[in-house]
Amino acid sequence: TFSHSSSLPHLLFIMKLKEEDLNPMLLLLFHLMVWIYTLITFLPSYLLSWALKTDSALYGSEEERAKRVKAHSVLGPEGPYRAVNATKKLVTSMHLGVDTLDKMFEYAAMRFPHRDCLGTREVISEEDEQQNNGKVFKKVVLGEYHWLSYEEALTAASQLGSGLASLGQRPKNNIAIFCETRAEWIIAAQACFMYNFPLATFYSTLGGPAIAHGLNETQVTHIITSRELLETRLKAILIEVPRLQHIIVVDNTPTSWPGYPRGITVHNMAAVQKRGSRPENGKLPQQKKLPLASDIAVIMYTSGSTGIPKGVMISHSNILAGITGMAERIPKLSEKDTYIGYLPLAHVLELSAELVCISHGARIGYSSPQTLADQSTKIKKGSKGDTSVLQPTLMAAVPEIMDRIYKNVMTKVEEMNFVQRTLFILAYNYKLEQLTKGNSTPLCDKLVFRKIRSLLGGQTRVLLSGGAPLSAATQRFMNVCLCCSVGQGYGLTETCGAGTISEMWDYSTGRVGGPLVCCEIKLKDWVEGGYRSTDKPRPRGEIVIGGPNITMGYYKSEPKNQDDFFVDENGQRWFCTGDIGQFHEDGCLEIIDRKKDLVKLQAGEYVSLGKVEAMLKNCPLVDNICAYANSDETYVIGFVVPNQKQLLALADQYGIRGSWEELCNSKAMEELVLKAITETAVAVQLERFEIPRKICLSPDPWTPETGLVTDAFKLKRKNLKTHYQDDIERMYGGK
Repeated sequence: TFSHSSSLPHLLFIMKLKEEDLNPMLLLLFHLMVWIYTLITFLPSYLLSWALKTDSALYGSEEERAKRVKAHSVLGPEGPYRAVNATKKLVTSMHLGVDTLDKMFEYAAMRFPHRDCLGTREVISEEDEQQNNGKVFKKVVLGEYHWLSYEEALTAASQLGSGLASLGQRPKNNIAIFCETRAEWIIAAQACFMYNFPLATFYSTLGGPAIAHGLNETQVTHIITSRELLETRLKAILIEVPRLQHIIVVDNTPTSWPGYPRGITVHNMAAVQKRGSRPENGKLPQQKKLPLASDIAVIMYTSGSTGIPKGVMISHSNILAGITGMAERIPKLSEKDTYIGYLPLAHVLELSAELVCISHGARIGYSSPQTLADQSTKIKKGSKGDTSVLQPTLMAAVPEIMDRIYKNVMTKVEEMNFVQRTLFILAYNYKLEQLTKGNSTPLCDKLVFRKIRSLLGGQTRVLLSGGAPLSAATQRFMNVCLCCSVGQGYGLTETCGAGTISEMWDYSTGRVGGPLVCCEIKLKDWVEGGYRSTDKPRPRGEIVIGGPNITMGYYKSEPKNQDDFFVDENGQRWFCTGDIGQFHEDGCLEIIDRKKDLVKLQAGEYVSLGKVEAMLKNCPLVDNICAYANSDETYVIGFVVPNQKQLLALADQYGIRGSWEELCNSKAMEELVLKAITETAVAVQLERFEIPRKICLSPDPWTPETGLVTDAFKLKRKNLKTHYQDDIERMYGGK
């Protein structure tokens, strides 16, 4: 199945070709090659199977494992569902006695002191490159990765923590980090974990008012940031954050920072570490107070439904439980693995993934979306992107990045000559068939998919997908062409990113796997939406996750905590996700709907549909509006009931004639209303991704009688979606 959003209709057609439609000679040649290769490799494969007999006897073949039941319901159809290897007890940590994040890092440094831990790529040169259209892009030439060992990273974190304490930062007092994904972020986080400074994290893309709100709410006096973010975002709002005293900049240059408000001192991270390494600072009284497992490790700010970010309080034990559950789903995770870090570390998916790697002694090399691959926007033509140099074995990705790789490759396939294209289709279909049987295809991998696999460095064995739903077409493509397993996961900041991850040998699509060993899942009836745990053939309902990974609630938001979190009679915390799921017979979860009007776009941005609608009702042309977004799409669309008087005046102004229905169905009128809506959106300071990119005009008003709004005139989103299904397909399908 291919994604409906693909812009390659011709390609979709050729990929669906049946083998009998292809050139018989090419078909014969392909099958002859496969037959000869199978014959040659039969004896080595047979001998190897003897060596793997014990493993197979213990675990079964990949095909057998994929068909096995992943989770059971402990009680009835509503759950709770638990992983088959955690039915008696949920798992809370990896190692006995390692119950806080500082102990986890120290344990890793003790086991792997001299192994590479954090890697940063050297910048050799930067230059401006003029494009044909006159635009200037900044390009970089990068060298090799330079590594800090586990021992060195631990020392750096310890010195930074000591230095922060000498600057007046106290245990259990919040400290903020507002920084891009880089080695210094993790060092700073570990420093805070060691010294029990709760760390408030903010996305580097957040706007000024959102950052000011978070800094004031957490009452921080110290913030860790980068030179660029300080100069472009933070400097402008310092006057709005009166408690702030110390800014620690992770870059080495410059070393003096004139022109900052009175009462604020700017320090370089290296200078703070040097200060922390002095013997007298190591002996300060009350300086180091080790955290308890129940203490707050992170206050992670996420986009709130009202547009104001809310902080999720995450304890040490919450994170440890979450990463223990995640690690159990990654086969053969070890110190031999290399992970590439480029997603925002202020997001729970990236932070959890990196902590999973650290707990197993793997190395983390840092990158960015602009330098990831050879073709990335900031990489100078002819020089290497980060994946080519680092050759990671593990990678986390949001669907948007994977969709981009998929579409780029498929465009190149379409440009191939007939013979090449036919061989590609044959190899693709053959490998897909073999994968479902649990067989490897070394010949296809080497001859056909080697170049595609090299896009991510050529060594990737596991891709973790999260943040938004992954289309079946893209997942299949990753399995086949990138020759790696794809684990699609489901989790939220409120559950430490942990919920479910599909097993690596499960090649089914559209599902997110069974519950992790650290948590259990119930389905709560949502009668209003028509979902019940007694539904046949599969139980359905709101997904409620419980376990040691469920966070402590929202910072300074007791009413919201009472709405979304609860504690059961056994003292276990639960979180009501607002997502609707159904359990398959094998215990795998599928997300089928969303209860709340907060939608995450494909790139991971949250859009509050209610907020967008409230803002856009300021437009004189709008009588009523319903914003809509698909999680597997990159933009918002809208259904609009226009104001009759205003629309007729607009039509008259542009000389557009027709009946009311004709005007509402006119493409020209749609574009004019969209222009007015966009101007209103900019005026009320909606984010770019919140602004509807396409709209359709409704000639009929929405009344309770139509079934599209309630008696209180609140939107019935499910009914509106059904009513406008054809328009949704048109607006997203580009028809």
